[in-house]
Amino acid sequence: MLTGDTNNEDVSLFDAEEDAGQRSKKFVKHPVASFFHLFFRVSATLVYLFCEFISGSFIASMVTIILLLSCDFWTVKNITGRLMVGLRWWNQVDDDGQGHWVFESRKGTGKQQASDSESRIFWLGLIVCPVIWGIFAFSTLFSFRIKWMPVVIMGLVLQGANLYGYVRCKVGGKTSLKNMATNYFGRQFLKQALSKEEES
Repeated sequence: MLTGDTNNEDVSLFDAEEDAGQRSKKFVKHPVASFFHLFFRVSATLVYLFCEFISGSFIASMVTIILLLSCDFWTVKNITGRLMVGLRWWNQVDDDGQGHWVFESRKGTGKQQASDSESRIFWLGLIVCPVIWGIFAFSTLFSFRIKWMPVVIMGLVLQGANLYGYVRCKVGGKTSLKNMATNYFGRQFLKQALSKEEES
């Protein structure tokens, strides 16, 4: 059973051995991680779109897509998030069987900070792909291709879980998304009210 308890830790994330000074001038510090951050998720999307042209076997296409989605989930959760943006999350089960979300972030110390280009690649891939799988879910439902629905739901759940985990890491493990949204809309309302007073 999962609970809302969170831990927000500030740790080095095992990459103290990296020589950041050698890669500081490069556009992308971790080209292999950046490649695989996009490779599995883009491949799963392309196989889903073109599987009927590539292979006539539904089972082969389904297994390929699920394998690519699983590789993507593991890679993003355990490797690319840590290397590209210095974030990591997981759910830890204690002795009582209670689940606790754990969020880690790399200390922002100069050379160890993620590059802007890597950060953009990471967040763009993390946000766009779940949106695409959401569109696939609606199109599958409305076109009555029900046999594809489990595959689409798996894509949406796996990529949505990574998005949720990393957004929680970014905004702080103890900050609920509901409170964040409430604060944002509250600030927007206050700005509009103040601008109207200045005009009058």
